[in-house]
Amino acid sequence: MRPLDAAPTLKIKLGALLFAAVGVTVFVFWVGVFVGLRPSVSGVIAAVVALSMVRVLARGMTSPLRQMADAAEAMARGEYDRRVTATSRDEVGQLARAFNHMSAELAEIDRLRRDLVANVSHELRTPITALKVVLENLVDGVERPDPEVFATMLAQVERLGRLVTQLLDLSRLESGAIPLEATTFSVAPVLEHAVREQELHGHDVTLDVRVEDPGLSADGDPERVHQVVANLLENAVRFTPDGGTVEVYARRDADGVVIEVADEGPGIDEDDSARVFERFYRADQARTASGGGAGLGLAIAQWIIDLHGGEIRPERRDPRGCRMVVTLPASQGASDS
Repeated sequence: MRPLDAAPTLKIKLGALLFAAVGVTVFVFWVGVFVGLRPSVSGVIAAVVALSMVRVLARGMTSPLRQMADAAEAMARGEYDRRVTATSRDEVGQLARAFNHMSAELAEIDRLRRDLVANVSHELRTPITALKVVLENLVDGVERPDPEVFATMLAQVERLGRLVTQLLDLSRLESGAIPLEATTFSVAPVLEHAVREQELHGHDVTLDVRVEDPGLSADGDPERVHQVVANLLENAVRFTPDGGTVEVYARRDADGVVIEVADEGPGIDEDDSARVFERFYRADQARTASGGGAGLGLAIAQWIIDLHGGEIRPERRDPRGCRMVVTLPASQGASDS
């Protein structure tokens, strides 16, 4: 029972409580006298009635505080699903709503922590198991130490190295330990460098780079933008079938400099487009190909673009495929020209 929930402030509630207590005391006292009770008896009855009323009203006022105390003890034991009733409009109600918001955030952080541990364990176990099998075969003499075997082992070691590097990058980005060295840079060399690096992996995929204006420039950290483009290219090449084409296109529009990386893969469903930037998230069709990445590349790309004050989003590509669109702030010189 919370009859004072409509009061906007705690001060008004306390005032109403005192006024009601005094009013009820006086009213009951004079009713008792009127019906013929002695003043002492009437006063005792009035006091009992007033205290009972104050207890009921005060209990409604402090109920959220008791709930928060119980919920805080439960959260200390790891139960982050506890919530408190926040119906009042005063400071206690505001505190209760803030408490519920904090509880929800802690629950989400705990979920992400558990998912991170599970996913990292899985991603590390796969290449380690593969390495263990190959090494056991070599030790037991089942396989000979030929170049093909060593190439398999090297591929698994490289996969482990990429995962560790991505985890370190993500941790540094989240903690703000990687400052952006912002400058005005030319976009074309950054894209061409990322494409040349991807071509070294020897995929049977054509990489096509087009820049609308050879002098196109943007404001930002060229090293980090290169990292974003490299991550997008790695995903695009992974999901494009052999003989397909990955297009990298840069242009200027009203919002700044737009970089697009378009593949010919299965694309990203609309239901998954809002979650592809989550750490370790893999959509059923877009990110479950054999030999796929750890699911950190897009998360890192979004962090970097957010630090630049830009935007990154996926789009459907007709007739099939996905287009990742990155928008960076245009250089001041470009915007003035």
